[in-house]
Amino acid sequence: MVTQRQATAAPAKNRAKTGSGRFPKGKSGNPAGRKPGSLNKRTLVLEHMTDDDRAALVAKVIGQAKRGCRPSQKMILDRIEPPRKGRAARFALPPIASISDVITALAAVTAAMAAGQVSPAEAVEIASVIELQRRAVENLDLETRLNALEERFK
Repeated sequence: MVTQRQATAAPAKNRAKTGSGRFPKGKSGNPAGRKPGSLNKRTLVLEHMTDDDRAALVAKVIGQAKRGCRPSQKMILDRIEPPRKGRAARFALPPIASISDVITALAAVTAAMAAGQVSPAEAVEIASVIELQRRAVENLDLETRLNALEERFK
């Protein structure tokens, strides 16, 4: 029989847990984290698979797909034709040679988005490239002005 004292005395490693068996917010059961270099279980399984194992799995997935299993069909189609990550923007972007050209370029991106030529997400990506170009133009302008000041005070 377990006495009251034995029931309340928890092992040292479990003292941080609450009554529900969970750690309180902000307290980890493993404060050191995962050891560097440790591999995921899926990675370990894949490393130990032979070519015959792989062939058997592929044959099984193909068989399931032929029988109408939607997840198997999707998996095969995703491997044959993976989802596109990006596409070329099909609109005219004016050249950016000065800071004032940035406004014109952003107006072109906004117009292309409004016309449906690019999605809002693509417009944000294009605008970030324009921002990089703006920074480059601005840095070039600052360098030119700094060089002129240095020459003036020599």
